[in-house]
Amino acid sequence: MKTRLVGAIVAIVLAVAGTLVLTSYVRGADARAFAGAELVTVYVVSAPISAGTTAADAESMIVAKRVPAVAAATDRVTQLQELEGKVAEVALIPGEQLLKARWVSPGDLAASGDVPLPDGMQAITIALPVEHVVGGAVKAGDTVGIVISATARAEDGTDIPITKQIHHKVLVLAILPGTSTQPSSSGDSPAEPVDTLMVTLALATPALEKLVWGQEFGSVWLTSEPAAADESGSSRVDIGKVFE
Repeated sequence: MKTRLVGAIVAIVLAVAGTLVLTSYVRGADARAFAGAELVTVYVVSAPISAGTTAADAESMIVAKRVPAVAAATDRVTQLQELEGKVAEVALIPGEQLLKARWVSPGDLAASGDVPLPDGMQAITIALPVEHVVGGAVKAGDTVGIVISATARAEDGTDIPITKQIHHKVLVLAILPGTSTQPSSSGDSPAEPVDTLMVTLALATPALEKLVWGQEFGSVWLTSEPAAADESGSSRVDIGKVFE
């Protein structure tokens, strides 16, 4: 019985020792393989990135790693600044290197026929006259500013028209031409066509609530606002502000 017990203990000790030796050898082999190898920095996806995600939003899902130069992709992103103003063309999975070819401008993504809704956003469609949409020059994939004009009630009970830009650089998911009709003022002549555009935007909940309010109780205008547009100097404008 004692002989069997001693034999079992010896077998366990030998197994543990063998594992330690093998692990040490593998680590040594890795060290020998990397010894003298040129190391470079690559950016790696650390969390899933959905197609259409902006580079700015994806920055928290990307980490930098040092790898041997032979393992680095030739089309890799070497500086995150290279992706400024771009969006992910396809979904990216954790572990893959960041490649330039997988990041495109919002306009290029729109040209492919698909502008995905970014994570955390909601899609909302509003109908606007063509002149409220930069004369129809806005297209899917563009970013726009949103301006609302409405009437506010002053403390003395008088109505004060006001205008304010409430949102900046909102992603346009889709834009479709449409024609609505309205009856003529006389009521006896045919309805007159009114050109409109159906614009679908990506907005977070508080932002879309303001947009719906503006559409219901005032008027909404869109501006063409690319990534480089200056957002400074915005203020609420009323008649006093206009003529000061």
